[in-house]
Amino acid sequence: MKQPDGHHLAELNVGRLIADTDDPRVAEFMAALDRVNGLGKRMPGFVWMMEGSGEPGTGNTEAKIGGDPRHVANLTVWEDVETLEQFVWNTVHRQFYERRQEWFEVLGEMHFVMWWVPVGHRPTLDEALERLERRRLDGDSDEAFGWDWLHAARLHLVRSCREAAE
Repeated sequence: MKQPDGHHLAELNVGRLIADTDDPRVAEFMAALDRVNGLGKRMPGFVWMMEGSGEPGTGNTEAKIGGDPRHVANLTVWEDVETLEQFVWNTVHRQFYERRQEWFEVLGEMHFVMWWVPVGHRPTLDEALERLERRRLDGDSDEAFGWDWLHAARLHLVRSCREAAE
């Protein structure tokens, strides 16, 4: 899959904390939010992040889903896939991602989605949740996708280009 011209990559990740945000069981995660989110905002390719109240240590955990204070969302926009991948897999973010089971419940349903947005567009949480629901119901598509589908589509595009060149 080729990134459409004039578009950036949006991503939504939702989770449900194992305890309230002021509980000692999630204290290490909550204490690291400002640092990790701040790093993300300074990364090349970062465009925008949905913000909570702006209070230190809340990150965007105040963007609650369904009124549940433990069900939180992270919604960001990046210039392209590569810049998001750089942040997710090659910074301190990865260490927290690999420890997510310490702070988050295992959700029995899909909790992550990416999609293309026109440059300058800032998706709302409702819009992002609609994309997530579309992926849950219909699976991966050009409209709502995950890492595996994105990588498979990119690999297919590379193979197609090689075959066309031969």
